[in-house]
Amino acid sequence: MENVYLRKEDCCNCSACYNTCPTQAISMKSDEEGFLYPVIDKELCIDCHSCVNICPLIYDGNYKEKTVPNFLVAKHKREEVLMNSTSGGVFTAISDVILKEGGVVYGADFDDEFHVLHKRAENYEQRNRMRISKYVQSNMGNTFEQVKKDLMNKRKVLFTGTPCQNAGLRGYMGDSSLVENLYLCDVICHSIPSPLVWEDYKRLLEKEYKGKLTSIQFRSKTIDWSRENSNKTFLFTTSHSEKIHTDERFYQLFFGNKTIMRPSCEQCPFTDIHRASDITIADYWGIEKYAPEWNDKKGVSLILINNEKGSNLLKKCSEELKYETRPMEESLAEQQRLSESIKFPKKREKFWHDYRKYGFEYIIEKLTK
Repeated sequence: MENVYLRKEDCCNCSACYNTCPTQAISMKSDEEGFLYPVIDKELCIDCHSCVNICPLIYDGNYKEKTVPNFLVAKHKREEVLMNSTSGGVFTAISDVILKEGGVVYGADFDDEFHVLHKRAENYEQRNRMRISKYVQSNMGNTFEQVKKDLMNKRKVLFTGTPCQNAGLRGYMGDSSLVENLYLCDVICHSIPSPLVWEDYKRLLEKEYKGKLTSIQFRSKTIDWSRENSNKTFLFTTSHSEKIHTDERFYQLFFGNKTIMRPSCEQCPFTDIHRASDITIADYWGIEKYAPEWNDKKGVSLILINNEKGSNLLKKCSEELKYETRPMEESLAEQQRLSESIKFPKKREKFWHDYRKYGFEYIIEKLTK
């Protein structure tokens, strides 16, 4: 085979093809925008078509559930969990269930250099690092292979990630009986920003503040949880001092200019109510309008229960979570990614032209003028 995909818009970097190749003929390599794509070594390829047969962007139906999910509002009963979660603490509650039953949890985390990658957690300390948003595409590596090994060892597994990553794992596992102990949780995804821009942004901060980055936090709750505040706090510290700094320029590129998203995000097939996971979580934007008694400045979650497995998992969280059913129409009105994919601006092409020609600092200087 020549390629797994025909156009860059047709690849979401879920890593299913990379993990399933029987001859390890596929490697994941960065393009000029920093996004990973599968590259086939033709000498190793045996034309088995395993890669294209399981690709969630090619597979008919994209591995999505056909039933209409149940929509719920929820928040954790413990304030400490709310303060250390992105929204209402649902991820903590469902992952607690898995860990208490001797299972493992997979989710996005930082490494020592603040690259974002999927990691495996066997305890609460490791899991807690996954609770806060990371607005960068995670490197999946051999995560799917690790998940399968855990399942073969009769461990329960909770996998959390973007909708396309969940669909990729579902495709990778196929109709294996092992999936009985696999729980899939996706997060409603705005879109996926460039890892290359993230790397350049980190280098710029270290240059400006004259020290290595020592901590990073997206979406801190130092200000109240709300849609308006959700993209206002990016906190970091450096080795130069213990002072906590804030900077909004990465958010401006991502949420404001909308120029650094992965090409496939504009044609994402996972931007509707039919999900490829058992349970979906997100912020419950607009809850102050529809049910003000639920509004909490420390965070409120939206849950979509997509099948019976998701429903059973939620029931096990009843001691930790407060939740109730809400009308689907509320979420459809407030969560754009449940009805349509992101639309790129016309200036996206010029952005990347200038990025390649003049560099990141030129881009940032223009941004702040």
